[in-house]
Amino acid sequence: MFLNKSTCVFDANEHQHIRFNPLRGDWVLVSPHRANRPWKGQVEKVPEDNIPRSDPKNPLCPGSVRSSGKVTPEYSSTYVFDNDFPALLEEGPAPEESDDPLFQAAPAYGTCKVMCFHPWSDLTLPVMTHKDIRAIVDAWADLNIDLGKKYQWVQIFENKGAMMGCSNSHPHCQVWASSFLPNEAAVKDKAQKEFYNKYKKPMLLDYVQKEISKKERVVLENDHWVWLVPYWALWPYETMLLPRRHVLRIEDLSSEERDALADIMKKLLSKYDNMFEISFPYSMGWHGAPTGERLTTDNTHWQLHALYYPPLLRSATVKKFMVGYEMLAQAQRDLTAEQAAEKLRALPDVHFKERNKTENS
Repeated sequence: MFLNKSTCVFDANEHQHIRFNPLRGDWVLVSPHRANRPWKGQVEKVPEDNIPRSDPKNPLCPGSVRSSGKVTPEYSSTYVFDNDFPALLEEGPAPEESDDPLFQAAPAYGTCKVMCFHPWSDLTLPVMTHKDIRAIVDAWADLNIDLGKKYQWVQIFENKGAMMGCSNSHPHCQVWASSFLPNEAAVKDKAQKEFYNKYKKPMLLDYVQKEISKKERVVLENDHWVWLVPYWALWPYETMLLPRRHVLRIEDLSSEERDALADIMKKLLSKYDNMFEISFPYSMGWHGAPTGERLTTDNTHWQLHALYYPPLLRSATVKKFMVGYEMLAQAQRDLTAEQAAEKLRALPDVHFKERNKTENS
């Protein structure tokens, strides 16, 4: 057994400790003292900022021809189409059943969609209008309804920036619907159900109400939404976006909540971009109650939420790598959730490009 032999009083922003993630049932190692170490690792290139508004060679631009030979129509708002290279197909042979517990396989069916946010390639979400973002929210809800009628899980996600593996700079996201509950969804489903059965209230609704009271990790809030750094955050500036009331799925949001969502998304993504005055890379996605056959079952334990996982740590060119200890032992971070929230709170919520235009006009 290790004993605390130090005479110092514990300070979460100075001393190593582990934090529990109730959504996953695992722990993250927090090592804030490591943030002061010198960096001699890989330095990334600063993202390019000279993207053309329209490029006939870009398959996501209106009027372009995709590699499949299909023509992208002259759309003026959001545009959804079937992914030309889907990871999931609606039909296919099923693997043979096995009695061996070490060699198990099961059928997997689904569909993959691409959703363009806007016809212009040089726009990103934080510099779009409120109307544009509201249209995206509505399109997400429509897709969840449509695909959720058939599939058990609908994963809406956006990979932004080449650092996160995005191969096309045109503003877009993907939607993968599957006949099975993916690992992350299954883990969260189990954890939230256990919490609800024990405490008789949804975990994340209880959590957001406590975070609102504490104010330590809340970055932005409005009448309907709260944006915060989770207590158990892993990525340097990881955040979670939560509705204030109990909501199961994105289509359950009222018109007022969708407007408020568009407003807070524009501000939160502006804060991200303002940190290093670049188009901030991240992976984001929505998690809500399962669909398909689960539409008619009790999912009271679920709470809708969005997650943002940005890789940048120290600057626009230094990112967090999940290697070594993280891959082989346990997740680890170099600054506390409170430190990350404080830095995000201090940033303007008006995009630096829009501020520059105002100053130069």
